Order: sequence, then C-alpha cells, then structure tokens
Amino acid sequence: MGFPRLKASPGSAQARLARPGSAVLLAALAVELADELFDGTKSASMPLIRHDLALNYVEVGLLAAVPLVVGSLLELPLGALSGTGARRRRLILAGGLVFIASVLAAGLAGSFGLLLVALTIFFPASGAFVSLTQAALMDAAPDRRAQHMARWTLAGSLGGVAGPLLVAVVLIAGGTWRLAFVLVAAGAAGAWVAVARAGRARQPRARARPAGARPAGADSVVADAADDLGAADEGAWPGWAAAVSIVRRAGALRWLALLEASDLLLDVLTAFLALYLVTAVHASPTVAALGVAVRLGAGLSGDVILIRLLSRRDSRQVLRVSVWLAVLLFPAFLLVPWLGPKLVLLAALTIATAPWYPVLQAELYGSLPGRSGLAVSLTSAAGLAGGLGPLAVGLLAQRVGLDWAMAALCAAPAAMLAVPRGRRESGGNARR
Repeated sequence: MGFPRLKASPGSAQARLARPGSAVLLAALAVELADELFDGTKSASMPLIRHDLALNYVEVGLLAAVPLVVGSLLELPLGALSGTGARRRRLILAGGLVFIASVLAAGLAGSFGLLLVALTIFFPASGAFVSLTQAALMDAAPDRRAQHMARWTLAGSLGGVAGPLLVAVVLIAGGTWRLAFVLVAAGAAGAWVAVARAGRARQPRARARPAGARPAGADSVVADAADDLGAADEGAWPGWAAAVSIVRRAGALRWLALLEASDLLLDVLTAFLALYLVTAVHASPTVAALGVAVRLGAGLSGDVILIRLLSRRDSRQVLRVSVWLAVLLFPAFLLVPWLGPKLVLLAALTIATAPWYPVLQAELYGSLPGRSGLAVSLTSAAGLAGGLGPLAVGLLAQRVGLDWAMAALCAAPAAMLAVPRGRRESGGNARR
C-alpha cells in the first residue's frame, strides 16, 4: 500500500519517507516504546523502590496519583498551543530532553520527595515528547491513521513487556533498579536522537505551497512530514471559545467518550485482573501473575494481527466486529468457573479488543483534521476523568464485592455498540 497523495519516484526522498518502515515512522515508534519501557520498568521496580526508600503505602499511592493529576493538568494546554513545524519541533525535542533527565533523576532519587518531583516532571515531559510525536505521526499520513496507531500500540506493548524483563535481567546480572532506570534513559536518548535526525531531514515538497504558508526551508520534526504528505496545517490557535465550537461541530466528543468507555475493558480490567483471579477463582498469587502474563502476551498477538487486518479491512468494520466479539466473550469470561477456560477466554477477549484504542484514537484525530494538537489536549482532559474508572470499580467492589464490580465493566462493550456503521471518512487503504 502507498500514499495516494504522494507523487514521487520510488527512489526519491519522499518515496522513502512514505514507506511504513521509514525513518520518520521508526523514530515515532521508538518514542512510544521508550515511554512504555519506563512505565513497565517502574511498575516492576516498585517493590524494590519501596524497600530502598522505606516508603509506606500512602507514599506509594501518592507516587501514582500526584504525577498523574498534576502532570495531566500541566499537559492540558500543551497540545492545543503546540502548533506545527518549528514550534512543535522545539516542544518535542525539549520535552524529550526533560523526559530523559526525569528518568535519570528518578533513578538517582534518594528520598520520597525527590522521587515524587522526578515522576511529576516526567508526565508533562512525556506529553511533549510522546503525545506530540503521536499527533505528528497522525498528521503525516491522514489516510493511514488507524494502521499507524496499530503500529504505535504494538510498540507500546513491546515496551511494556520489555520493562519487567529488563528489571529481571539487571537483577540477575547483579545490578539494581537504579541501573535499570539508567538503561531506560539511555534508550530514550536513542529515541530522541532518531527524532532529531528525522526532523532535520528537509524533503522537497510534493506540491507548491499556497500563499502565506511556511517557506520550504522551514525547520521540521516528525510533524513536518505532514506537509510533505499533504496533511493540513493547524495554523494559529483559534482561542478557547472557537476550539470548543470546533470540537462540538466535529463530533470529537463522541470518539473521546468511546475512548474512555473502552478503557474499562483495557487498562481497568488489567489493573484488577490478578485480584479478580485470586478472589473469584481462588487462584494462587503465582497463578494470578500467570493470568496477567497471558493478558500481556495475548495483547501483543492482537496488536500484530490488527496491523495485518487493517491493511485489508476498513477500520470501523474491524472495530464493530471486535465490539460484538467482546459482548459475547467478556460475560463468558466472568461466568465460566474453571481457571483453564477462563484464561483461554481472557486471551480471546484481549485479542478481540486490540482494535479499540488504536482505531478510536485514529478516529479522534480524523474528526479534527488539521487540529491534531487539539486532539492531544482533549485526550489529556479526558484522562483526568478516566482516572475515576479504577476508583469507581474499587468503591463498588468494597460495597458489593469484586465479582459484581467486574460485571459492571460490561458497560464498556455496551457503550461501544454506539460506534458508527459507516466507513471512516479518510477512506483508508481498505480493499473495496
């Protein structure tokens, strides 16, 4: 498959940029992998961190909650005000440097306070480095948003799985969790260099620019590939009132709501999975950990399958089929009493829901053409509300039991039935 808007010879710079394995795409995926690698490393290292810094459970909770809330608030205006071209390039690269520094600071922190500050700084830095890179990737190929989001999700899944493995290897080699953090920072530095190099590449334009557009020699980063591939320029920030009007007219709130509903069967289910297996099936903690491993492995498989599937089918059709599969599989997962079949159903459910995040996120960007930064800010705002999901499940479990609280997650596939039936507007590369 190619980019139909691009007219270039097979050996030209633009043709190389358009290929899915181009430096631009690989640099963007490296950024996401580094972000999830840190998250996986941090989660696997938490028992060691708690021991070394003598943290109590309240402090552990604060390490999770404060960076999320404060970081999300700081990230809110970032996407909307980032623009494109040179300004976005500077934000991405600056965010990447702070990203690397905050990971190193977390690894060197000798107290709870220093670790809290480092992790809090990390969140807005990740927003600048990772979220704006994602927005740039969506701008670079509007007709392949779903396909590139599927690749983005796979890169994140690989990073999430690699994090605990990195910690295990470092510990076996005689190192500490601090060394694992330093290695993550080194990996993030490699991703930063890849983005910087991709941004410095100045490609010839596919067509003449309209009057008033940026000059051909303008500085660029991953987002500047959008100009070469015919994506719209965001232009100046329209103001908050105009932005609200744009969002309402575009129908972006529908996709944002579906994204938050889908998370109930994605991150929220994963967060409570081990506890559910111990409570409902009376599995041992070791077996429950195996269940989480099945979930992660099936997620990787689903991401790989999705990339292949989206090259042949329309993304909304894939999404609707996955929703109906989830409508059947999730209740079956809850109702079957035996561990073996339950894990098989869990794997099938995980593969079935693989399209949810990448396709919905791609549709959100597609509903705001030329306003990818605004989509980033909307996602940050929704993330604040979405953080109430795990809390709601926990409160419900405290009152009526975890079994019934997990049953409430059936609201996710029910809400997802609202996915529109029509093909996505960009047309994609689905074979008619």
